Amino acid sequence: MNWIKKLLGRSPQDDRDPSQSNAYDIIGGDKTIRAIAKHFYQEMRQREDTRQLLAIHPHPLAQSEQKLYEFLSGWLGGPQLFQQKYGNPMLRARHMNFAIDENMRDQWLLCMKAALKTAVPQAEHQQVIYQAIAQLADHMRNR
Repeated sequence: MNWIKKLLGRSPQDDRDPSQSNAYDIIGGDKTIRAIAKHFYQEMRQREDTRQLLAIHPHPLAQSEQKLYEFLSGWLGGPQLFQQKYGNPMLRARHMNFAIDENMRDQWLLCMKAALKTAVPQAEHQQVIYQAIAQLADHMRNR
């Protein structure tokens, strides 16, 4: 469980230290992160109860999927791909143009929970990542 503390205490500006075990490595690295992003957007497209969330995303969804992959890579302790391309994530500021209320947060979390369940083999890892990302998703609410 030490990787959980590292994950939650990690700053996006921290350089990746490949000698340190972290969530990125533990859950399977790049392949798993890509799968999470892919399954997240598949869920969003397929679910009837996430139509509002889908509607606020620019189409095609490939760019949004890529940005989620890049963000998750760094957030989970891997290469800081998002930061290298776009600078500090500043997620709340980047999402301020979208009306994000509890309903939108919950739709997003439905997709993420399903993506984690599909892409991350161990239930314990799914749960810990979900709990951390749920806090982040709640912070995105602006309505």
